[in-house]
Parts: sequence; structure tokens; C-alpha cells
Amino acid sequence: MNRIASLARRHGFDVLIVLAALQASLEVLLQADGPGEPSTARWFTVPAIALVILPLLARRRFPFAAPVCVWLVGAAVTFVDGRLIASVPAAFVAGMAAAFLLGNLRDDFQGRVGLAVVLAGAAVIVYNNPTTEGGDLVFTPLFFAIAWLGGFALRERAVQAEAAEERASQAERERETAARIAVAEERARIARELHDIVAHAVSVMVLQVGAVRHKLSADDADDREALQDVERTGRAALAEMRRLLGALHDGDGDVELAPQPGLGDLDGLVEKVGRAGLLVRVHVEGEPAPVPRAIDLSAYRIVQEGLTNALKHARAGGADVTVRYAPAELVLEVRDDGAGAAESDGLGHGLVGIRERVKIYGGDMTAGPAPGGGFVLRARLPFEGRS
Repeated sequence: MNRIASLARRHGFDVLIVLAALQASLEVLLQADGPGEPSTARWFTVPAIALVILPLLARRRFPFAAPVCVWLVGAAVTFVDGRLIASVPAAFVAGMAAAFLLGNLRDDFQGRVGLAVVLAGAAVIVYNNPTTEGGDLVFTPLFFAIAWLGGFALRERAVQAEAAEERASQAERERETAARIAVAEERARIARELHDIVAHAVSVMVLQVGAVRHKLSADDADDREALQDVERTGRAALAEMRRLLGALHDGDGDVELAPQPGLGDLDGLVEKVGRAGLLVRVHVEGEPAPVPRAIDLSAYRIVQEGLTNALKHARAGGADVTVRYAPAELVLEVRDDGAGAAESDGLGHGLVGIRERVKIYGGDMTAGPAPGGGFVLRARLPFEGRS
């Protein structure tokens, strides 16, 4: 059925053209002689009518020439027999279709030339028909001009639809590109933040190894040498990490010299957003306990982003922050009472950064409208153990 429908859509009009040509030829062939009928021989009228209608079959290959040919051949035939075209309804329908196709052309110049051909051809056909009245010389071309305008209007609508689709596609491509850039920037930011944490841990390890090495006696030469290799490797790793941080730094912003924040700094964050007009209530569930430093930092950033979105984009007046401590995971929830969905940071990337942070630690997040109104953000950060 789908194949039949596809064939009907593609070739249905062609079948109608052929049937119209056959019907018109038979009508001319079988019609009786009369005062209003064509006076030329049947051997001329039958192929002449077919030549007027059948050029429409070439409309796909020759979108301008095919409908123009309908009108040129039709007008030319009337110089031989002025009654022929006017006496065949199928020729009238073919003229309407040709006018419509000319109005539907994408080329404006060809469309205007087509309108001129339609008006001139209609005028010639009416003028050469001895049975028409004087008013037909004006109203008949105007009638075909309306068909041309119908094709033109449909073309304009199609052009506008294509332009809107292209704009939507371009906007989607720009959003995807911006999202990829935002992901890369957020990953670089996370890497810069984690540098301090890892560098501090490695520095402590190097210092402890050095202290142990200095306490060893001269008899433990092999152990001293092994510890010295460990210390040397640790210092080299620190140097490489500093070079990596330099590569990640974009050079446009100031280097953050303050210590990286954590959940212990939520009070300061709450006070800051409170001064900006958002009343925040913090709820702690479970027994607070130390978590890995990287998890602690990411948890703070997630809450910070959630409150920033609630303040800037959700038009919220209040928000609730829930921090839930579990044996092997940390669960965060930011719920506001805003009227809109706080899904972006102004560029549509607010949740992108949160999602990247959660994905690094194998967690999950959800964000969307809350059942009772407002917007809710939930994130789960698993970890193997506390430090």
C-alpha cells in the first residue's frame, strides 16, 4: 500500500495529463460540426490538442519551458482555428495548471516572464475566438492570472517554511556546537579544580617520603635509594601537573588563588544568594562526615549552580537545599518555588556543567519541574570511602 501511495503521489498528475489529452482528442474527434465547433480537419485538431496538453508531462525536467509551451502552442493553434482551444474544456484546465506552475517557479524572473506569457497567450486565444464577447478579453486573462497568483502564494509559503526549517536546523547546530564547547570548558574547569586537590595530596606524599628517608640510618642504603626514587618521581609528577594546568588555563581570566570551596562553605553561599533576594533553607540528612575532597568540591559547585539558576532564571523567591549523607554516596537536592524552569545559565549550559561533574564520578542527576510547582534538581555522587 505504501508503494502504491508513493507511485500515486509521484505519477498521479502525469496520469491525469495523459487522460485529459486522450479525452480532449476523443472529444474533438467525435464532436459534430456546428457553428461554434472547430472548422479544421480532424487530422489537425486531434494532434494539436494533444500538443497543447502533453508538454505538462515534462514539467519536472523543464519547469519553465513546459508550461510556457502549453500557452505558446495553444495561442499558435488559434491562428489556424480560433474556436479549437475554447471548445475543449481540457485545454482550459491545462492552461490553468500551466499558469499555476509558472507562478510556483522559484526563479522570480522566470515567474514574471511566465505571467506575461499567460496574459498574452490568454488574450490571443480570446481575441482569435470569433464567438467571444468584448469583456472576455479582460476577464479571461485575469482569471488565469489568479491561477498564477495561487502558485506564487504557494511558492512563497514553501520558501518561508524552508527558511524556518533552515533557521531551526542552524539554531540546533549552534546549540550542539555551544553545548560541546560548554562541555569542554566545564571539563577544563573541573581539571583545574582537581589539580589543587591532587597536587596537595601528592605534595603531602612527597614530603612524608622525604621525612622517612632522612630518618633512615646509613645501613638502609637500598631503602633510602628507593624512597629517593619515589620522592623524585613525585616531584616530577607535580611539575607535569603544573604544566598541564598551564595548558588548561585559557589566559583570559584571573587565576583563582582562594582555597577551593566545599560543603563546609554552604553558609557563605546561602548568605550571598540571600543578599541577592533568594531565601535559602539548608537541610542536612544523615550523619555529616568527611567525604573525598573532589566530591566535596563538586557538591558545592552543584548546589551553587542550582541556586544560581533558581535566582536568575526561575524567578524564585525561596529554595530548599538538602544534603543527604549515605555510607557510600552523597545526595543533593535543590528545590525552588519559581514559576519557570531553571534549566540554563543564560546560554543553556547550566545543567551541562552539573551533568559533567556527576558523570565523572559515575553518579546520576535529574532536573525538571517539581510536582507541586517550581523546579527541582537532584544529583547523586557515589564514592568508595570517606577520607
